[in-house]
Amino acid sequence: MHGVDAAEFERLVVEQLDLLPDDVMNRLVNVGFVTEDRPADGSLGLLGEYDGVDITRRADYGFGELPDRIVLYREPLLAHCTGLEDLKEQIHVTLVHEIGHYFGIDDAELHDLGWG
Repeated sequence: MHGVDAAEFERLVVEQLDLLPDDVMNRLVNVGFVTEDRPADGSLGLLGEYDGVDITRRADYGFGELPDRIVLYREPLLAHCTGLEDLKEQIHVTLVHEIGHYFGIDDAELHDLGWG
C-alpha cells in the first residue's frame, strides 16, 4: 500500500488511539506514542515497538524517568497492508500489542490472545 504520508499516518494512529477503551488508556503512565518511518535497522518486518520498562518491572522506576515510548512504523505497516481499512485494523492491532508489552505481556501470550 502506498500514498499515506507521515502526517496522514499520524492522524490514523491518533484515530485508532481514540477508539481504545478509556479504562486501558487511563492506566498508561508516562508513555508517549510516536510514529517513525522505519526502525533503526531499516527493515520492514517490525510494525511497532515498545521501548520502556513494563509495569511488572517498575520497582525502581520513579520520578524523573524518561517516558516509555510506543512507536508505530509507517513504512512497514504500509508494506504489510492492502488498503486503508486493512491499515486501520493493523494500526489498531499493533497499538494493542505494544500496550500489552507495557502491561508485561510477552509476544507469545499476545499471539495466543489474538493480538500478534
